[in-house]
Amino acid sequence: MSEADPKFGSALKEDWTWGPIFDADAHIDPPHDMWKDYLPESQKHKAPVIEHGEDCDYIVFEGNRRPVMMINNQAGRDGKNFKMKGRLSEQRNTYDPAKRLADMDLDGIDQAICFGGGPLGSFDNDLYIASFEAYSRWVMDWASNAPNRLFPVGHAPMRDIDETIEHVHRLARMGFKMLQLPAFPQNPDAWKTSSEIKNLKSGQVSAQTGDPKGALQYYQPEFDRLWKVLCDYGMVITFHLGGRVPRFGEKQFFLPDMPMSKLAMAEPIGIFIFNGIFERFPDLRIGSMESGVGWFAWYAEYCDRTWEKQRYWTESVIDKLPSHYMDQNVWGSFIQDRTGVLARDLPGGRNIMWSSDYPHSETTFPNSHAVIKRDFAGVPEADIRDIICNNAKRLLRLD
Repeated sequence: MSEADPKFGSALKEDWTWGPIFDADAHIDPPHDMWKDYLPESQKHKAPVIEHGEDCDYIVFEGNRRPVMMINNQAGRDGKNFKMKGRLSEQRNTYDPAKRLADMDLDGIDQAICFGGGPLGSFDNDLYIASFEAYSRWVMDWASNAPNRLFPVGHAPMRDIDETIEHVHRLARMGFKMLQLPAFPQNPDAWKTSSEIKNLKSGQVSAQTGDPKGALQYYQPEFDRLWKVLCDYGMVITFHLGGRVPRFGEKQFFLPDMPMSKLAMAEPIGIFIFNGIFERFPDLRIGSMESGVGWFAWYAEYCDRTWEKQRYWTESVIDKLPSHYMDQNVWGSFIQDRTGVLARDLPGGRNIMWSSDYPHSETTFPNSHAVIKRDFAGVPEADIRDIICNNAKRLLRLD
C-alpha cells in the first residue's frame, strides 16, 4: 500500500446534506503497459518501458531514461511529504476501476469528468498521432466500468483542421462528450512548440499548449467548419490550462508560475469572444478547466468596459458585451477558490464548477467535503448544489 493511502476521507466523517457532487476535473493516468496493448501493430515496439532503479523507477522511451515524476500523483499526502521522484508503486493507483471508484466513494464524489495525459510525448509523428487514438480507446474502455459515473475527455491532434474533424467524428461515435484541444493550435510537426519546458517533453507541452506563435490560429475562418461539427455533435471543447505551462520541478519558478498558468487562459477565451466565434456559433461551449474562476467576473467586466471604448477603431465584429459570451459559452472549473464562489452572481462568473483535481498535488482528496464546507460557508444551498453538481451537468447537456 502506498504511504499516501488515507485511512478515511471526509465523506466518512462529515455529515453531508448538499446532494451529489459532480467533480468537474479529475485525472486518470493510464498504466504504462497500456501502450503496447492499444497502439497499432506498427507502433507497439516503440512504446515506453519501465525500469526499476535503486532510487526510483525510470521511463525508458526514445533513447531517454527519465525518473518517474510524482508531482501529478500526490493524493493523500500532506504537502510536507510530497515527493518529486519515486516508484510507480508509491503512486496512487488511479487506473484500476475498482480502486478508483472506491476512492470516489471515500471522498464522497458521485461523478467525475476525467482528464488524462493524452498522447505520448514522442518526436515520432506517426507514433505521436497514433497515441491519441490509442489513449482515447483505452480511456473509453476504462470508463465503461462505470459509464454513469466516469466521463472521459477525448483527445485529438490540432495540427490540421480536417484531420481534427476526422478525430471528432471518431470520438463522437465512441460516445465522448468532450474534446480536449491545446490552448493554441499545433504546428505541422505536432510535437514542435515554441513553449519549451525543461522537465517536460515537447510533445507533452504541445498537446496542452500547441504553439502560440504558429501559423495556424483559432481565429482563422477556416476553423469554422470544425466549430460547426462540434456544435452538430453537442461536443464541448475543453482547454486544460496550456496558456502558459508551469516549469515543473524547478523550485525557483514553480510557485510564481502556478497562478500565471491559470490567468493565462484568458487569452484563448478572448480569441473566441473577440473574433466572433461565439457570435457565429452560439451553441459552442468551452470548458476552461483547472484555470480557477476568481478572475472570470473581473475579466468579463474589464473586457466589457474596454470593448465599449475600443470597439469602433478596432472594427469589432461582435455586437454584444463580452460578458454575454462568457455567460453563454464559457464554463470554468476551480479547486479551492472562495473568491470565485463569492462572485458567482456577477456577469462572467456564473458558469463555475467545483473540482477535486484528484490525484494531482493541488487535490482536495480525501477531504473534499470539508473543503467544500469551508469554501462555501454562508452560500445558499441552491447555489452550492449548482456549483458542485448541476453546472457540470449543464455543460455536458446531461439534463
